[in-house]
Amino acid sequence: MHHINYFYGHAHVLARYAGLADWCDPPRIWGYLQHGWNVHHGFDPRADLAPGVPKLVWSDGPRARGHELGLRDYHVLGAPWAYLLALAPQDEHAGERRGTIVYPFHGWEKQPVTGDHRRLAATIRAHESGPVTVCLYWLEYQTPDVRRSYERAGFRVITHGRRGRGRHDANVDFLHRQLAELRRHRRVVSNRLSTAVLYGASVGCEVGVYGDPMRLADDDIVPGGAERIRTEWAEMHGHVVPTDVAEKVARQELGLGHRREPAEIVDLVGWQEAHDERTGRTFVAVPSPPAGEDRPSELHAQLRWLDRVVQERDAELRRVRTSTSYRVGNRLVRSAGAVWRRLFRRGAGR
Repeated sequence: MHHINYFYGHAHVLARYAGLADWCDPPRIWGYLQHGWNVHHGFDPRADLAPGVPKLVWSDGPRARGHELGLRDYHVLGAPWAYLLALAPQDEHAGERRGTIVYPFHGWEKQPVTGDHRRLAATIRAHESGPVTVCLYWLEYQTPDVRRSYERAGFRVITHGRRGRGRHDANVDFLHRQLAELRRHRRVVSNRLSTAVLYGASVGCEVGVYGDPMRLADDDIVPGGAERIRTEWAEMHGHVVPTDVAEKVARQELGLGHRREPAEIVDLVGWQEAHDERTGRTFVAVPSPPAGEDRPSELHAQLRWLDRVVQERDAELRRVRTSTSYRVGNRLVRSAGAVWRRLFRRGAGR
């Protein structure tokens, strides 16, 4: 299972929607799952996507752009957000929405963002009335200067946390926290059209996209860069975006109309169970190629075998890591290492 499939707890949302009893520890997804709004082929332009492995995207846009680039094996299933909305429908008796939640454009671990947060805070204060919440990505939240830029403007500053990276450190509650915050606010604002803005529009928030868009390192890796977004989605920019426009774009880009039934999700992401008579173990099988698709049978057979081996080793590793002997041994090794380092530093200081 590729680590991007765990971002923001996406795999967990799909597993819960599909009715898996152990959705807190979902099986590995057979394929690459789009993890954010994407104006390219659905994934990082630098990603080396393995041939024959399904590309699970949110909407028709990434699929069409991928086909233009010669890529195949696309399946449109809608964003995991669509499935979260099905699991957590709006409470008709919820309190009145107040204020604005702002999602400043952010970088990530390998691509920092540069821009003037104080100026953006001043711009927000000039255009927003009522209480303002600023939600920062965890990297910016841990940067005191960035956080203080908004706190000094009188804003409430929060973070939804890290997006997670793999099965053992997935942030299962990320989307749940984001949904709760969006439903508390009347408006959602950002200095760039982004996933968070589309999420807000999908749950009834008024939308605003304005201010210094800031710059991401290697921002032009996708042809057109930020300017292309402003050109192609010009109607989604401004201090106040018409509600009907925002809802229409959000529905299209998030693929809300492509949401599948639970049984379809199980089949689509490859969560069918199979039994190995030789070992007596049950595992999640890599799905066979759909009928009529031109896919190398030998390659697919090798992938099926490799997937089974990886699952068996992963299960064995989890058993070892949770065993008492492993935990005790790990503590002893750490303690011995700490003692050795102290002795080494004393010897070096003489």
